[in-house]
This record gives sequence, C-alpha cells and structure tokens, in this order.
Amino acid sequence: MTVESGPAPRAKAWLEVARGVGTSGVMLVRRRVHLPKENVGRVLRFADGSTSRVYRETAVDHQPSEPCVLVVVFTLRLARGRAHRLFEAESILNTPLFVGFPGFVSKLWCAHDTFGAYRGLYEWDGAGRAQEYAAALWRVLALVSVPGSISYKVLPGLRRDQVIANPGLMQGAPRSDHAWWRLLPQV
Repeated sequence: MTVESGPAPRAKAWLEVARGVGTSGVMLVRRRVHLPKENVGRVLRFADGSTSRVYRETAVDHQPSEPCVLVVVFTLRLARGRAHRLFEAESILNTPLFVGFPGFVSKLWCAHDTFGAYRGLYEWDGAGRAQEYAAALWRVLALVSVPGSISYKVLPGLRRDQVIANPGLMQGAPRSDHAWWRLLPQV
C-alpha cells in the first residue's frame, strides 16, 4: 500500500519543522549525521522516462525496525542553467530540515532530472513518520517550487538499497507506465 501526497496544515507543518531543526542541531553536534559517498554519482532511472544523478547522500546512526521508502519530487522555480549547480551546493544547508525528524534513516539527493524535477529517495523508519515528514516538507518546498510540482510516495516495508538493487520490489505498489516515483533497473 502506498500513501498519497498532500501537505500538512500550515501551523502543524511549521511546528514539526522547528522541532526537527532543533533535534538536527543536537545530532550534528554529536556527529550522528554522515555523508557517505558510495551512491554519489549513481544515475537512477524512473518509470516516467527520466534519469537523475545522485549528488549527495545523508545518513544517520539508526537502523529501522519498520523500514519504508519515501520518494519526494519537486521542480524549483527560477532554477535554470548554473542555478541548478548552485542549488546542489547550497542544499547541504537544508540538512537540518529533515535529519531531526523522527524515523529518518537516509536520503539520496537526486539532481534535477531530464524534465527539470528534483527527487529525494529516502529510507525511513515507519511509514506514518515518513508521511508526516513529507507532508510537513511540502510546506517548505512550496516556498521555492513550481505550484503543482510537489508530490511524494511512501512505500512501506521496503528498504532503499534493496529497491535500488531490485526495482521489481516496487511491484506491490500500484503501477503506472509513467510513475515518476518508480525506479527502473539500471542499465
């Protein structure tokens, strides 16, 4: 079963973001946030015909007991040409917006794809927690994104690295030939 997209109520979203940022600060000071390099440079293919390069990975010291995959997509307003590279460089500053949310495990930061959309491919501990994060994140992304371009899918019971290695694991999720969130086998 997948969880459909939608924003959290504004007040709730901003309160959750503030709590997450506070927790992130503590995690950063305690060096619980890591930037692994294994997936950086990997190109991911999606069922909508797009491809995207992983430009950063973020992970924390947490093993999920209820793993799920979260895929988020958005298109930045006013990002053209070199602005994409600037966004990739400055996006490290966005790390406190997500690592402190309950259940965060890891994120692959995907550069703008062949259609101009950015994706985050996350592993989360608990589908409900992933959905709460994504609904709150929606409010932050709405400040800088093209209206109507934000969406997310929560895929319970899946591990991110397993889905990358075997995209067929997403078969239990509703299929569409143009599913922006569904990974395809790497060529």
